[in-house]
Amino acid sequence: MLHSKIGGIGYYVPEKVITNEDLTKVMDTTDEWIQERTGIMERRYGIKHKETTSTMGARAAEIAIERAGITKEEVDFIIFATLSPDYYFPGCGVLMQREMGITHTEIGALDIRNQCSGFVYGLSIADQFVKTGMYKNVLLVGAEMHSMGLDFSTRGRNVTVIFGDGAGAVVIQPTEDENKGILTTHLHSDGTYAEKLAFINPGAHGGYHFDKMGESYDFGYSDAQYGEMFINEYMVQTGQIYPNMEGQFVFKMAVQKFPEVIMEALNKVGLKPSDIDMLIPHQANLRISDFVARKMGLREDQVWNNIQRFGNTTAASVPIALCEAWEAGAVKAGDLVCLAAFGSGFTWASALIRWG
Repeated sequence: MLHSKIGGIGYYVPEKVITNEDLTKVMDTTDEWIQERTGIMERRYGIKHKETTSTMGARAAEIAIERAGITKEEVDFIIFATLSPDYYFPGCGVLMQREMGITHTEIGALDIRNQCSGFVYGLSIADQFVKTGMYKNVLLVGAEMHSMGLDFSTRGRNVTVIFGDGAGAVVIQPTEDENKGILTTHLHSDGTYAEKLAFINPGAHGGYHFDKMGESYDFGYSDAQYGEMFINEYMVQTGQIYPNMEGQFVFKMAVQKFPEVIMEALNKVGLKPSDIDMLIPHQANLRISDFVARKMGLREDQVWNNIQRFGNTTAASVPIALCEAWEAGAVKAGDLVCLAAFGSGFTWASALIRWG
C-alpha cells in the first residue's frame, strides 16, 4: 500500500488587522479582559463583499499547489472544511473550484462540517484516498470567514472576541517511503453536549432537540415562535442567529480530550510525547494550548501558537499554524509533527506526520 505525505502547503490571512482595542469601541470589553481569557491580541478580518471563505481558500490553495510542484489542473480531488460557508448550500468546494478556474476538470469536491476538527478530519480522508491509489493530488483546504456572522455587541462578546478569518491548504500526495508522511490519524465525536458550542439558527430543527437536552438548556423558545419558518423575526431580535458557547464547559472538555487523542496517536506508533518535535494544536485558546503542553511535558519550543495574532480560525487554524511553523524553519525534514484539534460537536482528532 502507498503512503501519503504533505507535498505542498500554504496559507492566507486577510490584510485587515482588528485589535482588541478596536473591539472595545463596539462592545463592553477590554484588551486585558480578552488577553487574560484567550491570549488573543489581534485577529484578521476579510474585506466584505470582496473576500469570502472560498476566495481565501483559493488563495491558500494556489500557494500549496505551487509548492507541491504541480499545476492546478493536476488536482484530482478537493476536500473543503469550514463552518462558515459562503452559502448554506452549495458548499465551498465547488465555489473554490470555480474561483480557481478548474471547473473544466470536473473533479470531485467534498465539503465536510467538523468545525475546529475539520482540517484533521479532512487529512484523514485524504490519507485514505491517496493510500488506496484512488487519487494522486488531493487538495485539502480549511477556511473561515467568521467576521460575517458574529454579534458585534456586548451581548456577543464572549464569542466574538475569539474568532478571526483565514485559510490554510495542503496538497496530499503518495509516497512509497513508509517512514515519511502521515503515520496515523484518529477521529472521535460525542454529540451529547452539542448545543454547548453551536450555531442553532437558522436551522431546520423546529425546536425538535430542545426537549431532549434537559433543563440546563433554556433558549426561551416556544412552538409558536418557531412555527413553520426556517428563520423569523423573533430569532433575529433575540440574537439567536449568532453562535453561542458555554466557554467554561468547552474548556474543561478540551483540556481532557486534547491529551487523550495525542496519546492515542503516539501509542499507535510506539512513541512518547518527548518524541514530538512540533505539536500544532488547534488555536482555540492560548490557555488550553499551555495546559496541554504542560500535561504532555512539552517545552515551549515544541508547541506552535499563533492565536495571539490570528485568533481562532477554527478549521483553518491547524493548517495556518503548520504552514507558518514550516516557513519559520520550526518544522524540518524528519521531524515528528503532531496535529490535534477539538471543537463543536463535540469532535476531536489527531494526526502524526513524519515530515519530509
